[in-house]
Amino acid sequence: MAGRHRITALSSLLLLGVLLLLSAAHSSAKPLEKCPGDGKSCQPPKPPVVLIPGDLGNQLEAKLDKPSVVHYICYKKTDTFFTLWLNLELLVPVAIDCWIDNIRLIYNRTTHTTSSPPGVNIRVPGFGQTSSLEFLDPSKRSVGMYFFTIVQSLVDWGYTRDDDVRGAPYDWRKAPNENKEYFLALQQMIEEMAEKAGGPVVLIAHSMGNMYTLYFLNQQPQAWKDRYIKAFISLGAPWAGVAKTLRVIISGDNNRIPVISPLKIRSQQRSAVSTSWLLPYASSWTKDQVLVETPTTNYTIQDYKRLFSDIGYEDAWLMRQDTEPLVKDFTPPGVAVHCLYGTGVDTSEAFQYSNKFPDVEPTVVVGDGDGTVNLQSALQCKRWVGKQKQPVMLKELPANEHVNMLLNFTTVTYIKSVLFSP
Repeated sequence: MAGRHRITALSSLLLLGVLLLLSAAHSSAKPLEKCPGDGKSCQPPKPPVVLIPGDLGNQLEAKLDKPSVVHYICYKKTDTFFTLWLNLELLVPVAIDCWIDNIRLIYNRTTHTTSSPPGVNIRVPGFGQTSSLEFLDPSKRSVGMYFFTIVQSLVDWGYTRDDDVRGAPYDWRKAPNENKEYFLALQQMIEEMAEKAGGPVVLIAHSMGNMYTLYFLNQQPQAWKDRYIKAFISLGAPWAGVAKTLRVIISGDNNRIPVISPLKIRSQQRSAVSTSWLLPYASSWTKDQVLVETPTTNYTIQDYKRLFSDIGYEDAWLMRQDTEPLVKDFTPPGVAVHCLYGTGVDTSEAFQYSNKFPDVEPTVVVGDGDGTVNLQSALQCKRWVGKQKQPVMLKELPANEHVNMLLNFTTVTYIKSVLFSP
């Protein structure tokens, strides 16, 4: 998931994008307040809003007490937490070695879980607040702008930050199977917001956040969803994964930032379980479609195990097995869905490598999508039409890039129409 704003080169770092869910307990909260005389739950003039970010879509902080460092300029110990993502000062030559060593994950093949390196304590700041996903960089530089345009629009419509519009940041390096406490906190926050407002909540997710949201909703009883969720607005969802993740795992991807070496950052990108989770799924890619081509071998969606063995990173195959079942069945969410997706932007769909594979940049074959999410993946929400009683609506956003769709007037206007509908 986790790791994209209007944005200069760094905006692309948020590409992969995708988040949510686990707890399944019935709520014991009191019934929502009834409108006098009609016996129906009162609908608030504007429903509360919860924002679920995508991969790399919220800040992370770290505190260090490390036994060793990879370079003499790296901090070994800090007295307080500092911003690890997004911190532009850490993404420059030499300093990036320290950043990679701190933000990477270590996979345990026995427990099928991940952990930070010894002496690295990572936390997610601002749960329940919007600040850590409005701007990824706490200095609020435009390069790190993410959900700001949407949040500010909500405020202009009468919403209040951290009250009836709140953020649900998480550790986007991991998949839902390792974020169980997050889903319990999300469920509690949704219930509290709905009870306070007297009506259900609207969920707005971007990129990998949509997969997190789908997972979360699939774990909830239908009665809970009927009570607490008015609608799910999905922006740029990689429902069936994205081809780009193959390049990330094989040779790394610096997103055209010259000062960052793809091969250097590859070790960190590979270690994120959410990367393997976002590999293409068989629901959208045909069995014989070549995704990776080398002078000696072609790899399709059926060849992941062999591919990861050939590049010497078998952990990716294990991570994929851990996470693929989480949303593979694509069970309808059981709530009203508004699926907005970008088209008309060149989007990686296959990679051709020379005989220096895997330690070389590939030639990229492009297709349709939003620059990150392939169109065939984005359109998977069509499968829910007629499969649930709640409506499923799709909205194409022509020429809209994966992150820039959050700044689009059409997107903001559509969100407003959902929020203020009966």
